[in-house]
Amino acid sequence: MSPSRIPCWFVPLILSVTILASTAAYGGHHHLSVSYYDKSCPSAQSIVQAVMASRVAADQAIAPAVLRLFFHDCFVNGCDASVLLDDATPFVESEKDAKPNDSLRGFDVIDEIKSHLEHSCPATVSCADILALASRDAVALLGGPTWNVQLGRKDSRGADRDAAENDLPSPHENVTSLITKFAEYGLDARDMAALSGAHTVGTARCLHYKDRVYGNDGEGGADMDPSFAELRRRTCQAGDDAAVPFDEQTPMRFDNAYYKDLVARRGLLTSDQALYGCGGPLDHLVEMYSKDGKAFVKDFARAMVKMGSIPPPPGMPVEVRLKCSMVNY
Repeated sequence: MSPSRIPCWFVPLILSVTILASTAAYGGHHHLSVSYYDKSCPSAQSIVQAVMASRVAADQAIAPAVLRLFFHDCFVNGCDASVLLDDATPFVESEKDAKPNDSLRGFDVIDEIKSHLEHSCPATVSCADILALASRDAVALLGGPTWNVQLGRKDSRGADRDAAENDLPSPHENVTSLITKFAEYGLDARDMAALSGAHTVGTARCLHYKDRVYGNDGEGGADMDPSFAELRRRTCQAGDDAAVPFDEQTPMRFDNAYYKDLVARRGLLTSDQALYGCGGPLDHLVEMYSKDGKAFVKDFARAMVKMGSIPPPPGMPVEVRLKCSMVNY
């Protein structure tokens, strides 16, 4: 059986098994608070918002890039800004060098925000909190929801390239694997379905969707609209780096079009379409989000707060970095 295919009857079983794991895996950062910087750096949020607004106005693609940075950070040993560390840091194998991270961008935006914050509030605001705030603002700047960000994260003094290679959800994963990986970080199937909606903005390279559009017979699978498969095969003729938007209709608007595409069997990645087609709770969620944009953005905001509370492993050395790409000495 192909790793991207599982029998649909198996999904409810996986959901029932992993729901316990998702409620027990992580208790979150007990010290996080919306008002964490109210006294120590009251201008923190306005500084982040100003830089993000300026950068997104110049290049809208910065918004999904920063949002992706936050996802890739939190899914490797928690939300600790480890994804920002360079190889130049002694004894650190940078997560930037892991294959799933080879197309990450937006690091310069985080560095710019950090520079402004160090000028206003030296050694106070962590890079992990900058990522959390910038991600919220990225979504809002594309017309999506906003939410209160819990603050007080600390930055790790190390990175984990191996975990970045193995722990991040792959674009080729089936629904069983996706549910299991999200549950490992305390995120349930509803969180997974809502967070996947981040793919309503941004792009993907042919390298990551060609398995879906070609399939085993070169024509795409039964769960893919044939005309969409043909369209994307033509894109792939330009090579593995050929990028297309997840959502053709509103590629830079944070809306519920992603779910409409899934219902129409026009999900770009295998891991996108895996959310729809087996019946049961996940199908119901996708259908609900496709019809009710307000329900989607409400669940997305709630799931972002939940994901943003994933802590580093117990005992990991942490600090507030003075420069996001390197540890303090």
